[in-house]
Amino acid sequence: MTGSSAHWGKPLSLSLEPTTACNLRCPECPSGLRSFKRPTGKMNLEMLDKILSDVRSHCLYINFYFQGEPYLHPQFLEMVARCKKAGIYSATSTNAHFLNSEKAKATVESGLDRLIISIDGTDQGTYESYRKEGNLDKVIDGAKNIIHWKKELNSNTPHVIFQFLVVKPNEHQIKEVQALGKELGADEVRLKTAQIYDFENGSDLIPSIDKYSRYAQKADGKWAIKNPLDNHCWRMWSGSVITWDGRVVPCCFDKDAEHAMGNLNHKNFSEIWSCEAYQNFRKSILISRSEIEMCKNCSEGTTVWADSQS
Repeated sequence: MTGSSAHWGKPLSLSLEPTTACNLRCPECPSGLRSFKRPTGKMNLEMLDKILSDVRSHCLYINFYFQGEPYLHPQFLEMVARCKKAGIYSATSTNAHFLNSEKAKATVESGLDRLIISIDGTDQGTYESYRKEGNLDKVIDGAKNIIHWKKELNSNTPHVIFQFLVVKPNEHQIKEVQALGKELGADEVRLKTAQIYDFENGSDLIPSIDKYSRYAQKADGKWAIKNPLDNHCWRMWSGSVITWDGRVVPCCFDKDAEHAMGNLNHKNFSEIWSCEAYQNFRKSILISRSEIEMCKNCSEGTTVWADSQS
């Protein structure tokens, strides 16, 4: 970054939100809590086609995930296939409850490049302590189905990542999930630090192992994010997030699209990316980032991926 809010380039990556719906009730997730202030729904294919048309000249990577469970969108794999046809690398993150054999086969055939499977425990009790209403057996079966069809179809994709969100109730199972990933044939196991919404007074979810926590306890007993919140942020210049209904927001920490820079129902992406509102928001990041509410719990500058095992 140059220190200037002006930006003449276009982003190489985008996150798209197929749907806000989710089958689980995770305690630190707006989808799980059913707590959205913005409208909820699912992206239609017309919106996807408009996005792809707008960005295919500069975008190399699309992450089909913001809030919600992507596989609850009935046309999700068609969305992936259209992205593939546009020549753009595609990824998604799933709780893997819907990866039966048929859906797993279709996933491999869709051309999806990377699949993150959230698996936050190695026994049902630990898993559901965070993934409320989830079923670990379904997650493991889903992973097995994907890996089976990769082999059956002689496909190198999707690259399968087991993602373990480290929280206090599951931190004792880190070695176990690494072993499980290797046993099942995942390409990679990643340990991810957890975002906690109301962290100031502590939380039963904050890990006791400092390496896996985004937060540190201060002398007065209160907790603070380790990120110093310096006045810069690479996210503002490298990508955007697009909600299911076409709102362009600056990053994935804007869960309720409170900082929407424009709507693709009314303008194309390039117009929104370089509009005055976006330029002013970037400028505010460079002047006083710590005063922007969504930035106060931002992991930019801290370790999000705590560890990785291939």
